[in-house]
Amino acid sequence: MRLWLETDPEDEIHDDPTKDTHTLQNKSTATRSTGLAARYTTPEETAWRFSSEAGVKLPITHLDPFTRVKAEYSIPVGDWRLKAAESVYWFNTLGLGETTQFDLEKILSSSRLFRSSSNVTWLKDKLNFDLVQSFSVYHTLNNRSVVIYQVSASWITNPVFQATDYVTLALYRYRMHQKWLYLELSPQLHFPKDKDYSPSPAFSLRLEALFDESK
Repeated sequence: MRLWLETDPEDEIHDDPTKDTHTLQNKSTATRSTGLAARYTTPEETAWRFSSEAGVKLPITHLDPFTRVKAEYSIPVGDWRLKAAESVYWFNTLGLGETTQFDLEKILSSSRLFRSSSNVTWLKDKLNFDLVQSFSVYHTLNNRSVVIYQVSASWITNPVFQATDYVTLALYRYRMHQKWLYLELSPQLHFPKDKDYSPSPAFSLRLEALFDESK
């Protein structure tokens, strides 16, 4: 059981280190939010893993609750590893939703990993499916830093099936102190539909602190 504090808790419906880039073009500083939740997670040693949480978005004076339940399964398939995840959640701001994700991973070398990730999200209030397909290469530089190279595409099904954004990016993650303080830098190039798929550069910076007695 953990107490969890995070920005934009809705982003957790995409299980991807670069998940915030899928909606970066549609965000502004006015729409950023913070969530405080109690999270229970089973150990990672088994093929199955379950987690559940309940919390509120801050400030608490404006009550905005949310809850999530997630199940994950991982199994080797030849030289690959298949990961499947199913999430059901309710946000006061989003309503009832469900996300299904399938990942295929393959070790390319001692320092490189390839991942294909397919994500489908359904929101009851929007009667729409959001689809994200990404291909990533994880390159471990040393025991303190890693670089992720990724290309991805996003689609919606309502009112018509159409692509909403194409993204290419690099994400550099650096362990600044022990195993609890991390810095992420990510230059990106988007091709969003609302700009007629014209190139739209972006840059993301994130500082992450993990407060956990096991670290």
